[in-house]
Amino acid sequence: MNEHLQRLIESIHQELLPELQVESVNPYDPVEVHYLPHPWRLVGKGNYAAVVNHPEYLDVVVKIYAPERPGFAEEVEVYRRLGSHPAFSQCLYAKDGCLILKRLYGVTLYDCFQRGLRIPKRVIEDIDQALDYARQRGLFPHDVHGRNVMMYEGRGLVVDISDFLHQDKCSKWDNLKRAYYWLYRPILAPLRLRIPYFILNFIRKSYRFFTLLTARTQKSVVSSSSASLKTRS
Repeated sequence: MNEHLQRLIESIHQELLPELQVESVNPYDPVEVHYLPHPWRLVGKGNYAAVVNHPEYLDVVVKIYAPERPGFAEEVEVYRRLGSHPAFSQCLYAKDGCLILKRLYGVTLYDCFQRGLRIPKRVIEDIDQALDYARQRGLFPHDVHGRNVMMYEGRGLVVDISDFLHQDKCSKWDNLKRAYYWLYRPILAPLRLRIPYFILNFIRKSYRFFTLLTARTQKSVVSSSSASLKTRS
């Protein structure tokens, strides 16, 4: 471990973690950061963790899981399997719910929609290829959506891989691709339309609601069928 990284680790454990206040109020919404000590800066928030950085260490970010939120050990294992790939970050250190990751620069596709930025087809293809690579490494791309993928200099990046050990089927990326090819490319991109955040959030929450509703309905149907079969037997 080089001296630069070691100094950052010391700063994390001596200055950041003792004062940081991060809370997960709802597992389906981003965590809330109530206090972040100076000079640390908030980079982003996920449903389980906050991502921060220090102005003296701009080539990395620090991801800190909210108390009692699961997934830390699984994320470490995912990064171990991924190794080095240009579309993914790399884990440089992991301990006590805290990871140091190579920083990826770019704009999320979610923000691209809001800002009316053009998303080249190559970005979508890069992400597809990256997800295929992950599958070849024994992983299961899961929860890949507009907030978890980015565009940088016309290339696609995958930001959040924390759920890549989940083996249940996830269609978020396939649905986003359909929206890209059927709606974005033929209509939104030529017009350079900007989609306000309140509309994007409405779409996100509506999608989550109907996904949960569909899953519960399917589970209910399966349970009813099983009960019927047992009664007949």
